[in-house]
Amino acid sequence: MSVETFELVPGYQVSRMLRGAWQLAGGHGPVDQDRAVAEMAAFVDAGITTFDCADIYTGAEELIGRFRASATREQRARLKAHTKFVPDLGQLHRVDRAYVTRVIDRSLARLRTERLDLVQFHWWDYEVPGWQEAAGHLVDLQKAGKIHLLGGTNFDTWHSRALISAGYPLVSMQSQYSLLDSRPEQGLVPLCAAHGMKLFCYGTLAGGFLTERWLGQPEPDRLENRSLVKYQLIIDDIGGWDLFQALLACLKRIADKHGVGIGNVATRWVLDRPQVAGVIVGARYADHLPANLATFGFVLDEADQAAIDAVLAQRRPLAGDCFDLERDRAGRHGRIMKYDLGDAPA
Repeated sequence: MSVETFELVPGYQVSRMLRGAWQLAGGHGPVDQDRAVAEMAAFVDAGITTFDCADIYTGAEELIGRFRASATREQRARLKAHTKFVPDLGQLHRVDRAYVTRVIDRSLARLRTERLDLVQFHWWDYEVPGWQEAAGHLVDLQKAGKIHLLGGTNFDTWHSRALISAGYPLVSMQSQYSLLDSRPEQGLVPLCAAHGMKLFCYGTLAGGFLTERWLGQPEPDRLENRSLVKYQLIIDDIGGWDLFQALLACLKRIADKHGVGIGNVATRWVLDRPQVAGVIVGARYADHLPANLATFGFVLDEADQAAIDAVLAQRRPLAGDCFDLERDRAGRHGRIMKYDLGDAPA
């Protein structure tokens, strides 16, 4: 089966499943760096040619850079490496042109490239001034040839619109989007449609909740990592464990019908949403690659969609329209971080 592709802008093609590199940062457990680099070839050869990383994913950019240096000419030609510009929360008030340039130059060196394919801008706290100026510095670096395309990460609709109005050429926004969390539909998706912007979606499996592992299981008292904690809170917010189990049972019936897994159905559902260019699936190694590729071997028909819609109609809506900054800020200074950049480390 072939991995679907998407033309983000004319002449720039990405795979609709992106290999997420946050698990290479080490927070999810020890990383065999040599194995991780060697197995990147399996992703590219299978058609997953677009990798997603960030300057704050410790070591991830360097590992992708190592792969780029060792890859074949064909693999290098197909590879797209998307990164992020994420200034430190405690340094936001100090972000100036020199700061932005220094971080972008560091990413260029780490990724061993002369031009970054896509830089996705994130700003932790809108109450700290400077985010529009920082965006302007990125545009200047794009004009200087250091960046090809510019996107965003976890900007809500209002601030995304403000960036667009200020002339920041957003081609994409990375956002949490899943059967459990469809907040982008409340504002971000219409904005994307109006301005030709696309979504790269993470959290499509809700940290692993949208898999067979949790089907028929009682609600857990303790969870093994912070990612699961944040998604359990989302389950509580949309209607609770019984509704979640009803959704899993529905997905299992559809998965069995097509000979795939629950995770494939959940991923296919997101891929079929308007304005979605691709989904980001985290992976340290290639162990789950064959299972992930099964997402492209079936189609959700009208009966499947109707069955899913019947369960989703029972959800309570989540507050906000995208990344919830207030809850994130509270979580960072408290016990957990509820919504963050990708799945948080254990």
